[in-house]
Amino acid sequence: MPSAAATHARARDDLVRLVHRGLDVPAFAREVNKVLGRIVPGEGSCLQTVDPATMLPTGDYVEDGLPSDDILRLIEIELAEPDINKWVVLRNARTTAAGLSEATRGDLDRSSRQREVRRPGGFADEIRVVLANGVGTWGGLTLFREANRPHYTPTEIRRVASLAPVITDGLRRAALLSAPAELDDHCVLVLNPDDSVAMGDHGADHWLDRLNVSSRTGARLPLVITAVVRQARALLAAEQLPASGVRLARACVHTSVGWLLVRGSVLGSGPEAPVAVTLEAARAPEMAPLIAAAYGLTERERQVTALIARGNSTAQVAREMHLSAYTVQDYLKSIFDKTGTSTRGDLVSRLYFDHYAGRLT
Repeated sequence: MPSAAATHARARDDLVRLVHRGLDVPAFAREVNKVLGRIVPGEGSCLQTVDPATMLPTGDYVEDGLPSDDILRLIEIELAEPDINKWVVLRNARTTAAGLSEATRGDLDRSSRQREVRRPGGFADEIRVVLANGVGTWGGLTLFREANRPHYTPTEIRRVASLAPVITDGLRRAALLSAPAELDDHCVLVLNPDDSVAMGDHGADHWLDRLNVSSRTGARLPLVITAVVRQARALLAAEQLPASGVRLARACVHTSVGWLLVRGSVLGSGPEAPVAVTLEAARAPEMAPLIAAAYGLTERERQVTALIARGNSTAQVAREMHLSAYTVQDYLKSIFDKTGTSTRGDLVSRLYFDHYAGRLT
């Protein structure tokens, strides 16, 4: 039987291969769950994507998880109520992975999400893994065990944490697979307090068809829409910054035809007020942080890339940016490394002809 170290090394190698297979997010999430199940056995997992700018959830990919109504309650707790091991707290503390039993010293019911939702659903301990790199947070991975199963050990938490950078890289790359937007519609939905659609224009149907509705039992709308709606309500109700730390009720999410910007606004006041949700193709101001974060490009590297994509020489870029030619070459080397290219032509092909270079600035 292979040792724990050998099994862990094999899992890392398998994850690295997954990163380079060009999978979309759902397929990547399924394969990650299979690999992690070999080193940290459990009864289920959920890989949740987020908008790096606001950390609002934009999609979830679940193996044997809770039904949709329960997840929406978890989102409400995450956005507007205090709890243990919240995503934004872990991210701000630069904690890669944390176990619920470890944080509560074995008293899981100290967590409101465990007490209200997870325990009634038959689940006990969990590991939360923040999928972030130096330029943004791309998602969160939760591994969970059912009641009457052993709690996760510190060793198991460390094993998962050590693999988080590879998983983050794969999720980041998967986010680049979406095509440029083909729809220019600016669409509106109005949602009732129970998340049913009160009204919507014709264009909204086109966007809803291209957003993934969660496979969870009872899901009616894409997760990004219900998350934005709950954040809009949380912002209205909060006298100060809500518990999530998020100031905006908006999120960018990739669809089958490109990036979509979702915004929410409460029409009136009080818990019974409807919420208007606007849907529109994300444009340069919204896309620039996403693309930069996806490739890990700094502000200066984005400027160099945009100038190179327009055909400028090294000397021209140096003059435009008031830099030396040697500094421009250093930036280019870093850009090549981050985008997986080796020449200017490769870089332009990767960014420009994939319809991204025009959005960098």
